[in-house]
Amino acid sequence: MAEFVLTSVNKTAVRKLDAPIADAAAFSGIIESILADNPWDCTPWEGVGVAHDGVEKVREAYTTRIEYEHGPGRTAGTASARTSSLERFTAARTTLLDNTVLESALGGRAGADPARETYACRLRCHDANGEIYSVAFTRTSVRVSGFEDIEILRGIEAWADDVPALA
Repeated sequence: MAEFVLTSVNKTAVRKLDAPIADAAAFSGIIESILADNPWDCTPWEGVGVAHDGVEKVREAYTTRIEYEHGPGRTAGTASARTSSLERFTAARTTLLDNTVLESALGGRAGADPARETYACRLRCHDANGEIYSVAFTRTSVRVSGFEDIEILRGIEAWADDVPALA
């Protein structure tokens, strides 16, 4: 099973995944599950008069890549779109795949390149002990940063061990 490895004095730990997360829907499902279930028992907090949930999505990005082939294995061109949500990712991907004008301009037939898609999301979390830390997900890693109490990392690691895509 993959382990988190401390990478610096300010307590940042990274888990490199054994295999990339399968697709954008699976990635988004992991994030939405965290937001809905709060598996790390984060607590709501207030900062500068603004109320915050215990776990908040700070930023999210999905990038689709389309390859245009002119004959088997001959790339005529590529196109990509970076979006801020799964819904926009799906719409952009569909639009690029169905764009016959772009196919004509590039001289090739459009096909998705799922192996080169990227997904990223950063969550801000407030621990019951008052610490605010971040958990950043990509398709190939999970990074926990800004924590002092090692129990925060242990809790996230135990949770990640039970998520097949993150083990």
